[in-house]
Amino acid sequence: MKYLIVVAFLAILASLGSALFFMMRNGGEGDKAKGSRMAWALALRVGLSVVLFLCILAAWQLGYIQPTGLPASR
Repeated sequence: MKYLIVVAFLAILASLGSALFFMMRNGGEGDKAKGSRMAWALALRVGLSVVLFLCILAAWQLGYIQPTGLPASR
């Protein structure tokens, strides 16, 4: 499960990086094409983030992962 979370997080970062690339690129295609590619990359990042959150929630409910953290009294 840890590997799946790491791979999903890396995919989210790659999508964010591709959006940055499309934003910074000075292509001859025009602003509309560049903007739509950037918007698609950012929408993909949001979708991947939602799917990752739902997968983590489902894994917790199924008992694949256990919450570990500091006690609430600290």
